[in-house]
Amino acid sequence: MKPKFTNRYIIIYAAVLVAVVAVILSVASEALRSRKEANARNEKMQNMLAAIGVQSDLDNANTLYSKYFVEELAIDGSGEVVARFQPADAKNAKERPFDIDVKAQQTLAKEGKDCRLPLFRYQKDGAEGYVVPLHGAGLWGPIWGYVALNEDFTTVVGVSFDHKGETPGLGAKITTPEFQSQFVGKKIRNSDGEFVSVQVLKNADKSSDNEVDAISGATITSTGVGQMLRECLEPYAN
Repeated sequence: MKPKFTNRYIIIYAAVLVAVVAVILSVASEALRSRKEANARNEKMQNMLAAIGVQSDLDNANTLYSKYFVEELAIDGSGEVVARFQPADAKNAKERPFDIDVKAQQTLAKEGKDCRLPLFRYQKDGAEGYVVPLHGAGLWGPIWGYVALNEDFTTVVGVSFDHKGETPGLGAKITTPEFQSQFVGKKIRNSDGEFVSVQVLKNADKSSDNEVDAISGATITSTGVGQMLRECLEPYAN
């Protein structure tokens, strides 16, 4: 005879099974949290290194970051430095500019409220400069990146862009060397020293110090990159 299972038995069995699976997933998630956080931090370092022209991977990103980035700063909306941190002291740090929520603080800056914006100083090949984190919106979701500026805080040394879900072959091209290389040597100020950012335009004037070509067929994403640069760099212009 086949065993008879009552509705009560089935409900209890299902509830116990769901509870067991939930506990297993929770334990697994907690066990992997530190690894996921480390990978996220290393990926962030990779992107910052890429902006200054240093290639890295998850294994050596932390070492190379400590080699090239000599200081992490936090500035307020007026451009005043409110915190300084040496990457070499990372093991003893409880709070550092590296961990600032860029999106949240840039939102506060745009609203004219008190904010703490991260700024990263680097040294490479005898030269010094700064890296500014970026966060904006593309066609299908968030876009973000980093722009490296030379010591005069005017000339672009390099950029690194990424996205969550832009269209492959179109908006996703913001991650390609072909698009990003256009920014090298461009300036975020005009000849009068006024902040103008770098504009991303269709049929841009290649001789201009402040314009780069938009991606063909990806107008909204290209516009998003230009807007992201302008809005995120402006608080640092002081």
